[in-house]
Amino acid sequence: MRTFIYMVRHGDSPKEGNDRTRCLTEKGKLDAQRIADALKDEGINTVISSSYTRSILTIEQLATQIGQEVLVFEDLKERIFSDEEKRIPDKELIPLLEKSYLDPNFALDGGESNTDCQKRAITVLKEILNTYKGQKVVIGTHGAVMTLMMGYYDLNYDLTFLHSTSKPDIYRMEFNGQELVEVNRLWEIS
Repeated sequence: MRTFIYMVRHGDSPKEGNDRTRCLTEKGKLDAQRIADALKDEGINTVISSSYTRSILTIEQLATQIGQEVLVFEDLKERIFSDEEKRIPDKELIPLLEKSYLDPNFALDGGESNTDCQKRAITVLKEILNTYKGQKVVIGTHGAVMTLMMGYYDLNYDLTFLHSTSKPDIYRMEFNGQELVEVNRLWEIS
């Protein structure tokens, strides 16, 4: 029985503010509508999200459109790089990501490693695959945690892949039970 997971990376969000509660920029809001339009005919059964506001807001319009509520799973949140309240600037984040992919157990004080993040997120993804077997499920997510979940099934989803993604982005993952069969990118950058 095939199950489809649609990984939806959140839309553009402000560079400043609390990492957990940052919303979407105007572009991010427009792209959230484009996400809803892109997925409206996919036959989505369930809409799930990380607990971070920007992730929920990116898929909320889709959920409303199909008459569903967004189910929030805390363990789908972005990788914790350091203190959860602060956003790490890109100039500091890129070297941190590079080091994390060279050493998956590397973590800053107060943060988690790629290994720890992947373990918590994959536990939830496996539960979703069991609970929603044979269905189509959207997961509102973030770049690093999405890449780590996809990389669990296929090592080609690595740092180079992460750098190639956009905000937002959509990847449809087809599963046969717990086995990943195919991945297709559905988002077209405008």
